[in-house]
Amino acid sequence: MKKVPLIVFLSVLLISCRSKEVVTDSASFSPVDYVNPLVGTLSKFTLSTGNTYPAIALPWGMNFWTPQTGDMGYGWTYCYTDDKIKGFKQTHQPSPWINDYGQFSLMPVTGAKKFLQNERGSWFSHKAETARPYYYSVYLADHDVKTEITPTERSAYFMFTFPESEDSYIVVDAFDNGSFIQIDEEHYTITGYTTKNSGGIPDNFRNYFVMKFDKPFVTAEVWSGDKIIEGKKEVKDNHVGAVLGFRTSKGEKIGVKVSSSFINEEQAWLNLEEIGSKDFNEVKGAARDAWNDVMKKVRVENNIFIIARKSTRGKLLDYYMQFPNGEEDYLCTKNYSKECFEMCKAGIPINQVLCSRRRNPAVMKLVNYLNFMMPYFVEYFELKKVA
Repeated sequence: MKKVPLIVFLSVLLISCRSKEVVTDSASFSPVDYVNPLVGTLSKFTLSTGNTYPAIALPWGMNFWTPQTGDMGYGWTYCYTDDKIKGFKQTHQPSPWINDYGQFSLMPVTGAKKFLQNERGSWFSHKAETARPYYYSVYLADHDVKTEITPTERSAYFMFTFPESEDSYIVVDAFDNGSFIQIDEEHYTITGYTTKNSGGIPDNFRNYFVMKFDKPFVTAEVWSGDKIIEGKKEVKDNHVGAVLGFRTSKGEKIGVKVSSSFINEEQAWLNLEEIGSKDFNEVKGAARDAWNDVMKKVRVENNIFIIARKSTRGKLLDYYMQFPNGEEDYLCTKNYSKECFEMCKAGIPINQVLCSRRRNPAVMKLVNYLNFMMPYFVEYFELKKVA
């Protein structure tokens, strides 16, 4: 039987199809290209129009990727009215109220070696921004760099197009709350981990990340706090990162394959094999096809709008179950419980339509948790009626 991915929290999807304008029976019809992940991002702490962010991911993906306009740790990671991007981060955030965990970011920079979030940020325009569930691109005006991202289930392929410059950089930010980073100049790789979180995680929590660059570094430095650490290629502290330098010609592209694991670094490298030797366009095409396989299950006719808010991160369950420390149920339960409200509002109903086979295990995990910790929530959400 063909595996059907569970729809995961990504953003509000808005599909507008007119039967006279869209030929849905065509073999080339691509419903995912009618999806705008920016819908719902015109939100802030005092007013919500959706409280979403333009996450780039696959259905049932473990990791999401998003441009970051807010400060590190701020729940509203991307706001449509902001005019500066500070980085492109891996995220696992179900909502701004619950906030994020296990996040880290990359950011291209030219000119001065700026690595702090409020110094490296660049002005951007929505006119030079493309957002699809399977692909994101934006032009960073202050650095004259185009950034592109396309995902796999656990990894992502970044492509940065630089201007002619002797001072082109890619900044890696492992965020605060305790982090580690290491540079391997011989193999053009970065490894490390982040412990950034918003609570509700085990004491040994780490998100291990790995990055493979397709060009050698001209310079490679690590930083901690607000200072470059001279002469070192690794550092562990509260807030660390790396600055990788390149000499680029006009239009030169630098690709970075990125992945992570909540288990260990070795597993992160295994996850990166999802990309393997594929080029950027191959990964992008596969991601587009994955979305269309799911979305073509629903046919939209006449002037109908479908709004679906995605909820819960499926691959996280699969991977937490691999922990050898006897805390599998605890880890799964704790993470699913943090997202129960979003699931009940829209995740469970849309999953019933698109992938009912995947819905029941997630619902039962919530029921078990709520029966154990908060019985009154079971009655409030009426989960038992849909389990």
